Amino acid sequence: MADTSFDVIILGGGPGGYVAAIRAAQLKMNVAVVERENLGGICLNWGCIPTKALLRSAEVYHLIRHADRFGFKVEGVGIDFTAVIKRSRQVAAQLSAGVAHLLKKNKITLFKGEATLAGPGRLRVQPASGAATAGGAATAGGAATAGGAAVMLTAPHIILATGARARTLPGFEPDGRLIWTYREAMVPQNLPKSLLVVGSGAIGIEFASFYRTLGVEVTVVEILDRVLPVEDAEISAFAAKQFARQGMVIHTGTAVTGIRKGADSVTASLKGADGKLSELTVERVILAVGITGNVEGLGLEGTRAKVEKGHVVVDQWCRTGEPGLYAIGDLVGPPWLAHKASHEGVLCVEHIAGVPGLHPLDPRNVPGCTYCWPQVASVGLTEAAARAAGYEVRVGRFPFIGNGKAIALGEPEGLVKTVFDAKTGELLGAHMVGAEVTELIQGYAIARTLESTEAELMHTIFPHPTLSEMMHESVLDAYGRAIHF
Repeated sequence: MADTSFDVIILGGGPGGYVAAIRAAQLKMNVAVVERENLGGICLNWGCIPTKALLRSAEVYHLIRHADRFGFKVEGVGIDFTAVIKRSRQVAAQLSAGVAHLLKKNKITLFKGEATLAGPGRLRVQPASGAATAGGAATAGGAATAGGAAVMLTAPHIILATGARARTLPGFEPDGRLIWTYREAMVPQNLPKSLLVVGSGAIGIEFASFYRTLGVEVTVVEILDRVLPVEDAEISAFAAKQFARQGMVIHTGTAVTGIRKGADSVTASLKGADGKLSELTVERVILAVGITGNVEGLGLEGTRAKVEKGHVVVDQWCRTGEPGLYAIGDLVGPPWLAHKASHEGVLCVEHIAGVPGLHPLDPRNVPGCTYCWPQVASVGLTEAAARAAGYEVRVGRFPFIGNGKAIALGEPEGLVKTVFDAKTGELLGAHMVGAEVTELIQGYAIARTLESTEAELMHTIFPHPTLSEMMHESVLDAYGRAIHF
């Protein structure tokens, strides 16, 4: 029988929970993780990773269809949609198994089941419905040893990392067949001919991009005045033009006021910004209107922890109002990103361990990435947010069409934008749209962490020929020194 007393217990094995567990083990703590479903959480199993596998398949399909642009003749190209979905699930399974290996390697005890707070420093783990090892304790990757019985665990520190789920709207509840959340959108049995995506944040736009690239007639409805509304307005506008060129139909400032289901279709009632009403009939609908934290069933009502708008309230060190109880990741609110959850997991554990020199997480330093086509990435303040905050700004821009590597890749559509404090030279924000910008944004994220000014960025030597040269040129442009445009 495994131990039931630990230094720290983490509820949830997603990118926040398992990373926190590994860091705690590195700090010589006796650690347990409780997970009711699959290790890796939504990110590895139903979010970040499998969606990128799907998008990669769509990208390959796009390149094959346009192979003539690169000097090749390819005929008879078709889509084996079942194989596309199968590959995505295999990628997710491989990485989930990898997390189990990491827990085992770090001697972390894994309990499969559902947990409820049962008093200060106490957590009751019960069998998870349908889980083969429900309620059982095991070293990670091993077999359960508790025979399915409930287990009471104790620890002076308990970290909640239960993540979040898709938010639904009254009257638009997903049914798994005609109306999908991200889960159903990842594993459909057939490729629909037409699709309505409600919501144009990262999740909605990524699915819209995937399905449109495979030839589906895609319509996106966004209640706000632009797609990708958290991004810089200039980047959003650029992306929207590219989506439209691909044949995506976008309605901004538009609300879905009703849905009528047919035998194998859905008719949505739309109300535009001008008040005009219209109807749209499609085969399937994806609801992508945000997420809400998994706060139910945790026993929080018996603690001093507060829940606001579906998320647990924490301080800068991830502490709730209940001594010894912490929360991280999507459970505590935006930005809803896996790397933010992982950072919070490390920060929380290091604070528990008393590691010196810690700095609270600054949300402005968390990069955001959307893996649509073209990709979108950003870090820091948008131009509008910087001006609203009272900054006098200098703005630099550099288009992909001025970059040799982008032209050689056949990806000349894109833009890099940088925003600086005109008085101090501080890099306030960076915003990008185009090929591989999700890989490039880390350069600006490092600059933000190092509190770099335009001087350090200007004096950095960027390799040639690379897409990263545009990052340098955008900085130069903010100060009237761009070379290639």
